[in-house]
Amino acid sequence: MLCYNKNMKKRVVAAMSGGVDSSVAAALLKEQGYEVIGLTMCFSAAGGPAFGGNPFELETRKPSCCGLEGIEDARRVAQKLGIRHYVMNLDKDFSREVIQDFLREYQAGRTPNPCVRCNQFIKFGILLKKALNLGAQFLATGHYARIANTPQGYLLKKAKDLKKDQSYFLYRLDQRQLKHIIFPLGNFTKSQVRNKAGDLGLNVAGKPDSQEICFLPDGEYGNLIKARDSGSVKPGYLVDKDGNILGAHQGIPFYTIGQRQGLGLAKGYPLYVTQINAKNNRIIVGVRQDACKREFLVKEAHFLSKPFKKNIEIKVRIRYNHKESAALVSRVKGKLKVSFRKPQFAITPGQSAVFYDRDTVLGGGIIDKVLG
Repeated sequence: MLCYNKNMKKRVVAAMSGGVDSSVAAALLKEQGYEVIGLTMCFSAAGGPAFGGNPFELETRKPSCCGLEGIEDARRVAQKLGIRHYVMNLDKDFSREVIQDFLREYQAGRTPNPCVRCNQFIKFGILLKKALNLGAQFLATGHYARIANTPQGYLLKKAKDLKKDQSYFLYRLDQRQLKHIIFPLGNFTKSQVRNKAGDLGLNVAGKPDSQEICFLPDGEYGNLIKARDSGSVKPGYLVDKDGNILGAHQGIPFYTIGQRQGLGLAKGYPLYVTQINAKNNRIIVGVRQDACKREFLVKEAHFLSKPFKKNIEIKVRIRYNHKESAALVSRVKGKLKVSFRKPQFAITPGQSAVFYDRDTVLGGGIIDKVLG
């Protein structure tokens, strides 16, 4: 069992995925004098190694999961850095907190963001708790974001590299968590991180960034849902806003608001998904303007410090690759209402709306209902 005493260097658990970002994050921490322990999460229904009473009593066989390559890359980086490295099987937790929600949301005609839930419940929930139980003062990840400690509390800020900024995915963190989190890459650009990996001779220096959801390497989420519960995915009609039938769809989970590709309609002009009616199993399509809205309601609101007590004008981002836009946020019957100054394209139920004050994340919530 690992122990800690006040005469030891500060211990930090570095979440290592096997990618260049988390690898360089671990390397930077070691250079800064921390006692670094690398920990890689494994999501494997096939029965990868599981922890017993002691989290470091680990089987030596390779885990069988979609992240095997990542695990091996992380192991090699840890060996290069001279730090301990362990694998933690979180299959049941990941399935319960992320996969099941992902399936339910798509079946209901909403478009969830599994990365937000993974950060909330897995990385900065279960993994952070494990790190603290091991006597570590901090959990570090390769996220591109920054944390500032101020007299008013901890602030979550955008990264220096705005093209890689991941603060959007982290808006559900709270003060208790922020106190124990380090983002070593917050002040680095992606090119600087790759150059650092090359200077250190890390095997992942040129490894491509992952562009897909980790549990869906091919991006085919509709097929996953169909395989899990084929009875819930039924063909239906594509209709216009007046209810006129234009064609057929494959099933609700294969579509999202703003989608243009894969509709199979030839009208001589572009058509987009403007609304999903899961109850009637219909997909409503229209021109781009029909998919532009100004107002929506937010549920499950969360704030990193104090919640809004009155109406406030701030910037709001409605998806990761959306440039946040000016909006008025007000309270309506226990929920938050967001009113953009200008209509925004594809406001999508299930996605996260994140509130910004310049480069600082104030909080956010789940888009519940689009108005108008």
